Amino acid sequence: MKRLGLSGNYAVAYAVKMADVDVIAAYPITPQTTIVEKLSEFVANGELEAEYINVESEHSAMSACVGASLTGARVFTATSSQGLAYMHEVLFMASGLRTPIVMANVNRALSAPLNIWNDHSDAMAERDAGWIQLWVTSAQEAFDATLEAFKIAEDVLLPVMVNLDGYIVSHTYEPVVLPDEGLVRGFVPSRPLQNRVSPKFAYSIGVVGPPEAYYEMKYQVVDAIEKSREKIRDVDKEFGERFGREYKFVNEYMMEDAEYALVTMGALTGTAKVVASGLRKEGEKVGVLSIRCFRPFPKEEIVALLGDLKGVGVVDRAVTPGGPSNPLFAEVATTLYERGSRPLLQSFVAGLGGRDVPADDFKSMFGLVKDVVREGKSRPCIYVGLRE
Repeated sequence: MKRLGLSGNYAVAYAVKMADVDVIAAYPITPQTTIVEKLSEFVANGELEAEYINVESEHSAMSACVGASLTGARVFTATSSQGLAYMHEVLFMASGLRTPIVMANVNRALSAPLNIWNDHSDAMAERDAGWIQLWVTSAQEAFDATLEAFKIAEDVLLPVMVNLDGYIVSHTYEPVVLPDEGLVRGFVPSRPLQNRVSPKFAYSIGVVGPPEAYYEMKYQVVDAIEKSREKIRDVDKEFGERFGREYKFVNEYMMEDAEYALVTMGALTGTAKVVASGLRKEGEKVGVLSIRCFRPFPKEEIVALLGDLKGVGVVDRAVTPGGPSNPLFAEVATTLYERGSRPLLQSFVAGLGGRDVPADDFKSMFGLVKDVVREGKSRPCIYVGLRE
């Protein structure tokens, strides 16, 4: 193994290279561009033997990925923000056709106004597209999750989206441990999948699904993503045995005896942990629960870790205008709803469009969670850091 200083984007590119992909279809968009630039460099230098397809749009990139995947190729692409939104139509085709595509989505706010900084509105807008979603908090996790994504995708025949926060993870350089490529090939062997568009097989791809058939065909995606839970756990366990870093659906921090907790996702987690550590020194029983696998949603883990707490704050970095709650809060609240006793929940929105979320804001959120427990009633969603 070797240790390099890599950005989150470069960490993803190295993982894709080591996974020995066959096809890369790419269109540049900030802050994702350096992933596919680095991959084009690997291909041009002969370090990666892959077909690199320069396309005219993100819609075409995903379309090319679907076609290549159906031939049995191992496929990768990357995008951000408006690029992911432009893929919207084809994302549902990718899952419905059961294509094991891996895509890095470098999270960036959706326009308007035009914004190239980080929040989670792009991925949340596609949360019902039938893709498995993994979320990372560091460059090392970006590398590891990308490797895992190929194994998961090809075993369950569903596409996987690896989400990393724009700039905060994508452009920050950190020490990243890169295993020997031979070890990686042992974990993700180069094995062509079945060519489902070959004339040798009697497959029909992209057919019309009338009412008599559509329901059952769509349910196959629902069933597959539910059944993927066990495979994701198995892959996490195997990755830990091979490389010494084991992951779970959720990452818990100081949750053993916590009475209050914040639920986070992505790069905000680091600051939340620092604040929780400080509050622990003051005698406060607080913890942090970070969601790593958003789809399928970690229902069992949420109930086990949050069900007996007094109060829980859920921090969204995206909004659902006109809805009863925001994306991550809605998932947590729904999961806990059927439990007889459950903690009081408080919804927070923070960091839209790349707005900083400093330690004082997290300290305030922990305090507000205690306040709602004391009052015995949750407050309407609190928009942290919003200027009056």
